[in-house]
Amino acid sequence: MLDPQAKALIDLIAERGIPPTHLLTPADARAFYRERRSFSQPAPRPMAEVRDLSAPGPLGPIPLRLYRPAGVASPAPTLVYFHGGGWVIGDLDTHDVLCRQLADEAGCVVVAVDYRMGPEHRFPAAPDDCLAATRWLQAQAGALGLDASRFAVGGDSAGGNLAAVVCLAWRDAGEAVPLKFQLLIYPATDMRATAPSHTSNGQGYVLTSDTIAYFQRHYLGPDQLTDWRASPLLHASLAGLPPALVLTAGFDPLRDEGRQYADALSAAGSTAQYVCFERQIHGFITMGRVIDEANTAVGLCALALRRALA
Repeated sequence: MLDPQAKALIDLIAERGIPPTHLLTPADARAFYRERRSFSQPAPRPMAEVRDLSAPGPLGPIPLRLYRPAGVASPAPTLVYFHGGGWVIGDLDTHDVLCRQLADEAGCVVVAVDYRMGPEHRFPAAPDDCLAATRWLQAQAGALGLDASRFAVGGDSAGGNLAAVVCLAWRDAGEAVPLKFQLLIYPATDMRATAPSHTSNGQGYVLTSDTIAYFQRHYLGPDQLTDWRASPLLHASLAGLPPALVLTAGFDPLRDEGRQYADALSAAGSTAQYVCFERQIHGFITMGRVIDEANTAVGLCALALRRALA
């Protein structure tokens, strides 16, 4: 059964004739995503510090936003967060509320990354920026009041994909200080989109197969679907990675590939926890104003972060 609050949201979208993302231009889709957040997101929580930063990137500065909650001493454990939005939409503002929630409830600093997106900047611009930003933040940890030995990465949807890719690239590069945790919220892990949930949940639950195809067209070329930097599930080895929490939603087209990634991590000997909110839809974790289980999910993620970064 679909959660009644999620169903009410879907019904409201249909009643108001809100256009699906795949019928909008990227510019209009970005504006619409930014504008509609106030309807479904809770009020932003106060922070002791919110500061905009900039990290050097492969093709120019990468905007960042640092959130420090009250009562968190320096050097602080840190989550580097990558927003969702199909590598095409989303920004620091669309995920401001979620970053504040995670910082407050996990008792850590959160730094959000505004990576380059398609179609202006196609793959692998996004993972390149996310990796560069994470490296810069760890290198600047002392100056920023962060604990370089207690870094996690995380994200939702496309951002969960990017967090998984950063962990793989970090391990493959043999970085001196390992990452401590990866928070993967309904991550995209296989761009081939062949898992059964892409068929069973491909229409009617906000994120549709049409919208997924739209995002892929703007982000990837057809010959890049199996590149592990786009499809981390297809990396040759998932061993030796940071502990993971993989969270999925039952009525999400990405549900099965999230579960597949958690299972593959476990099979390779990497620690992974898997939780599916069976009655939820893709994107629900940012909808705490209208879906109660969103706040439950945030609390679960924050608890896992707090334990991993203790």
